[in-house]
Amino acid sequence: MSSDALVITGWSAISAFGLGADAFAGGLRAGRSGVRPLAADAAGSDEGGLGPFERGGAVPGFEAAEVLGKKGTRSMDRVTALTVAASGLLLESAGPGLTDDPDSVGLVLGTGSGSVQSIMDFTRDGLTGDKPYHVDPALFPNTVMNRMAGLSAIWHGLRGPNATVAAGALTGLSALNYTARLQRCGHAGTMLCGAAEELTPRRAWLEWRATGGDAAPIGEGCAMFLLERAADAARGGRPALAAVLGFGFAAAGPELSLREALVRCVRGALDRAGRDAADVRVVAPSDAQGREGKEERAALDEVVGAAPAVHCREAIGDTGAASAAFQLAAVLAGAADRPGLALVTSVDRAEGTAGCALFDLPAADGGGREKGE
Repeated sequence: MSSDALVITGWSAISAFGLGADAFAGGLRAGRSGVRPLAADAAGSDEGGLGPFERGGAVPGFEAAEVLGKKGTRSMDRVTALTVAASGLLLESAGPGLTDDPDSVGLVLGTGSGSVQSIMDFTRDGLTGDKPYHVDPALFPNTVMNRMAGLSAIWHGLRGPNATVAAGALTGLSALNYTARLQRCGHAGTMLCGAAEELTPRRAWLEWRATGGDAAPIGEGCAMFLLERAADAARGGRPALAAVLGFGFAAAGPELSLREALVRCVRGALDRAGRDAADVRVVAPSDAQGREGKEERAALDEVVGAAPAVHCREAIGDTGAASAAFQLAAVLAGAADRPGLALVTSVDRAEGTAGCALFDLPAADGGGREKGE
């Protein structure tokens, strides 16, 4: 591995299995399900639970004030708190030396639309209050898409590049690709990268309407990764968990089916990395529902055949914009058992887009995972 190679040296997850990567990995390894009946007052709903959903992958017992402390969390919405907490777990595992030069550490976060709960609640308050302008100004920052990335950087003192990426189901892959471009072009050194999603009444209804009432149980959480150059990782004593080899993206159209678009993505990524489809040792598909899922499976059958697959969607729910990030987390959770080439794929039903990411998992167990709680 060259000193300029981009590597993942740590990861963190807050999911339906609880706080920490160990909780996530343990849940998957045991074959448990984090999807459970939702409480009537879930996520502060004032409408009797989460709309049409009776079950979902909520993070159990997650309260911002309890996890992060009372100071600074009064106006923090749920998805922001999940992001700040996951970032903190990842930084804690990396050791104190990582942030000695805060200007060299940045953060890229993937999101769907920010917090749709905050956006819609704030808009409603402006329209139904005594007067249109009688709203709580402290809640306005939660309506901005880059709230989670910006506050996470401020909270943890990171002054490097800070960006927010939104790309539907492909968000996690797009955020990783954007981070890799920043690093390869010399604009960033060490980067935190991940994606987050909330489980709230507003998001629940949007998902339900978008699928015509055929939505799978939804979930929430945040998965974060530490990306750096191999030389920087070696100096910091952080073993590489995976080398980032490349990405591929394509859009379906009148002359290109979603299956063909994904085939093009995967073959292109393999060609650019100088690797063969036969080298793929594990695949993490998005497990999308309906026609899109069938086309994804057909594309993978065509390119990589019967490569072993890891799955997490059914166990933690549909985590929306964070889905691909959790797929990568599932790969890293079992990396020691599956060294070699790993492929993560995603398809988006609404946009007709497909994407993939290629990673090389070392044979030796390098550690680097954040500590669970």
